[in-house]
Amino acid sequence: MMDAYKYLDTRVQKWLFKQGWPDLREIQKKAILPILEGKKDVLISASTAAGKTEAFFLPACSAIADLDDGFGILYISPLKALINDQYRRLESLSEMLDMEVTPWHGDSPQSKKSKAKKKPSGILLITPESLESLLVREAGWTKQAFANLKYIVIDEFHAFIGSERGHHLLSILNRIEHLLGRYNNPIPRVALSATLGELDKVPHLLRPNQALSCDIITSSKSQSTFKVQVQGYFEPIDLKADDDRDTAEYEICKKVYDLCRGGSHLVFANSRKRTESIAAQLTDFCEQNIVPNEFYPHHGSLSKEIREELEARLQKETLPTTAVCTMTLELGIDIGKVNSVVQVTAPHSVSSLRQRMGRSGRRGSPAILRMLIAENELSEKSNIVDCLRLELIQSLAMIRLLIESKWFEPADDTLMHFSTLLHQVLAMTGQWGGVRADQLFELLCKNGPFQHTSIQQFKMLLSHMGKVELLTQLSSGELVLGILGERLVGHYSFYAVFKTPEEYRVLVGNKSLGTLPIDSLVLEGQHIIFSGKRWKVIDVDPDNKVIRVEKTKGGKPPKFGGEGMSIHDKVRQEMFKILSEGDYRISVGNQKIDFIDTKAKALFGEAIDYFNHSNLKGISILQHGNSTCIFTWMGDKVVNTLVALLTQKGFVAGAYAGVIEVEKSNAESIVSCIKELSKQCMSSNTELAKLVVEKKIEKYDEFLPEELLNVGYGCRAFDIEATYKWLKNMHN
Repeated sequence: MMDAYKYLDTRVQKWLFKQGWPDLREIQKKAILPILEGKKDVLISASTAAGKTEAFFLPACSAIADLDDGFGILYISPLKALINDQYRRLESLSEMLDMEVTPWHGDSPQSKKSKAKKKPSGILLITPESLESLLVREAGWTKQAFANLKYIVIDEFHAFIGSERGHHLLSILNRIEHLLGRYNNPIPRVALSATLGELDKVPHLLRPNQALSCDIITSSKSQSTFKVQVQGYFEPIDLKADDDRDTAEYEICKKVYDLCRGGSHLVFANSRKRTESIAAQLTDFCEQNIVPNEFYPHHGSLSKEIREELEARLQKETLPTTAVCTMTLELGIDIGKVNSVVQVTAPHSVSSLRQRMGRSGRRGSPAILRMLIAENELSEKSNIVDCLRLELIQSLAMIRLLIESKWFEPADDTLMHFSTLLHQVLAMTGQWGGVRADQLFELLCKNGPFQHTSIQQFKMLLSHMGKVELLTQLSSGELVLGILGERLVGHYSFYAVFKTPEEYRVLVGNKSLGTLPIDSLVLEGQHIIFSGKRWKVIDVDPDNKVIRVEKTKGGKPPKFGGEGMSIHDKVRQEMFKILSEGDYRISVGNQKIDFIDTKAKALFGEAIDYFNHSNLKGISILQHGNSTCIFTWMGDKVVNTLVALLTQKGFVAGAYAGVIEVEKSNAESIVSCIKELSKQCMSSNTELAKLVVEKKIEKYDEFLPEELLNVGYGCRAFDIEATYKWLKNMHN
């Protein structure tokens, strides 16, 4: 330890001694010199609880220990709760160094902000939105406060990359360097993350203009061990209407109650509706057994006070507490020692699964993950998705990719994010008062994160912003805010670029079936599953936020539709591999490790029987009743593209869990259509986007010209190139 230890400030060394640490961890040793030198960007990627935060702060605090004029470290977090958490964690170290630490977000104490306003120094902990507010409203103070900035550190970097919020953050960082005159002497950026796929591509995502090279620091050995089990449940076909105790959901809740009572656990349920129903059932069990309630819901629709009360209860570790949550507790808030993580549906992604597993297994104990997966009991009317047990197979594939392949989804760097670009044009114009178009393009596109944007597209954007009075051009050629632009920039909600996806009401006649987030592909004429039934989309009304449907015939709808975030190609290919080999086990050395229970094995056996009986290893198109099913074993972008192409050809198609179902068709007609598609000149992603009625997903999409909206949506939803490759392979 001494070799690495001696480079740290003596007060930091003293703090380490007081912590009673026997040694620094591997990544903490590796990070000391690159961060102290301050000449490169640094990416620190290691598992949750591997000590990434200290790997940065120990050398960075040593470097700014004697800096008294202005902030030395700018720490950026995706969550206010994570800022509050880091503030607590830095308390004793900052006291030892007599260093100020200022948490700065909407809920921070005003006294802390006022003190920092008078004399900025030490460490500033902030969200991108609060940073944007400072740049637009107080650029002069920001320039003075950041004049001696030595480091910018981004926590949970994976939560930003590839998203509109990530582009926003990178644009802000570029603008800060421009404001400080640091373009030729950039401020080192440090990114911390547990789940980054394709690490070699991340430095470009951290600094798009690559003005500094980047050191990648990883741990050569895993800090934690995993314990994983998948448990299967059967959903009976003939449920008694008056008794919900026979349902798989009831059995799952009973299991969660038995597993979690008396400890601290996280139960991930993916949807808010299911989170609430499971939490309510668990609370009922506590009442029935006359014991104190230990089970609480946690999701984005709950008030800040309710969420923070539950987080504080978890942190105390004095009362047994189980949080039933959505993605809200996935990121690295320190919620104390969690005994285990329970997943009650197939996870959205491998990186999400890794984050969730990392919430348990801290402080030397193994990370424990249990997956409780329910599948419908089979009958002659069963849907093909249920016959193949695709929710179970997707869960097994993700576990294998995580543990055996150590693979996570890479960031999608093909997205355009024109909504965020429009926001940044407004923000810069508001910050500067007036700005030239070439200055905007240079800072935001040529040297900024919007490098996919062409000059022609940028001109189109500015021209349209002029038409809708977001911008006005002066006789000097400078751009200033227009009437609508002034109103938007002056509103308190301006500083955030993200919003919760619009909820559309689903109507059959005048009867409401519920609401559906409009961030997934919905085409007129498409078949969807909603509220456990099949429906045909007859109209999408963006003005009234309504999707009109009519009931349609067909077999029993699948239980698992695969709704949610886009599934990656590699996940579906791993699912195909598992089914083809008839083996889900994980290889460790010469051993094959089994991790599923007896019921899950029975479900898996049914999947293998159906897969082999249907010869799905050798064919991609299968007749199933009056429908034809297409198996691409590719991600959702390819699936979406094929659905759109078939719709163009007049077929009625829908996709469930990656399986494309073409209504009232036969295999011969689909084979013929695919042959035709593989030979003809393909539509572009942008052309296909024109088929989609509602494309306004990001916050400022409503102000974009239709052409840019189509380009942006096309990149998000479709992949014509990969689809064409699949069609060619199919035909050959």
